Amino acid sequence: MEYAKLYETDKELMDIFENFSINEVKNDSGCSLPEKTRYEAVLAVLMGCGGVDMFREVLSEALEGSFVSASEAREIVYQAVDYLGMGRVLPFLYGENEVFSKAGVKLPLPDSSTVSADERLEKGVEAQVHIFGEHMREAWKAGKINRRLGANCFGDFYTRTGLSLKERELITFCFLMAQGGCEPQLTAHAKGNMNLGNDLDFLMRVVHQCLPYIGYPRSLNAISCVNKAAE
Repeated sequence: MEYAKLYETDKELMDIFENFSINEVKNDSGCSLPEKTRYEAVLAVLMGCGGVDMFREVLSEALEGSFVSASEAREIVYQAVDYLGMGRVLPFLYGENEVFSKAGVKLPLPDSSTVSADERLEKGVEAQVHIFGEHMREAWKAGKINRRLGANCFGDFYTRTGLSLKERELITFCFLMAQGGCEPQLTAHAKGNMNLGNDLDFLMRVVHQCLPYIGYPRSLNAISCVNKAAE
């Protein structure tokens, strides 16, 4: 693969990155995560920062090691549409399908929708209330964007099978952290994660594991948002 060639052309940089990302970060017991969780987080932040080439590499590695299934990876890409927009997600959808094909994954994968057109708003609001609290019960009435947030973002995507609600809040946190400029939403979803059991320590571990892929500025901003949410 093209990535492997960098160990010939740019060995010095690759050695530094590998030592930092693996020896210093991944293998640090003070900020480690289960492999499945780490791969889900890294795949999501690579989408958030637009790192499509690294995304392909990491997805191939995750599938090969059976850390993430094809269905779980697909859900990460699908849910990103709400937080990144289809304009930024499309290259990742192409890339994911290419990786799937090389891995022998038969497409299309089985459908994962669980709601009908008539109940998507109701079920989406239920998900919002479960994550953020009872005050979200009437939030969809505040305007068209709020209604669409309930019906589309939460109704169409959070209700799908393939990932648990805790995993969906985790990847949402990662999308927001990696793209930057979304600190109010990042703080809100940090709190949503905590409400579901993804506590302060867990989110700090997520930030540390994603640091090699998104850099220091956005990682430091994320830490500030997590601390603010914890208050």
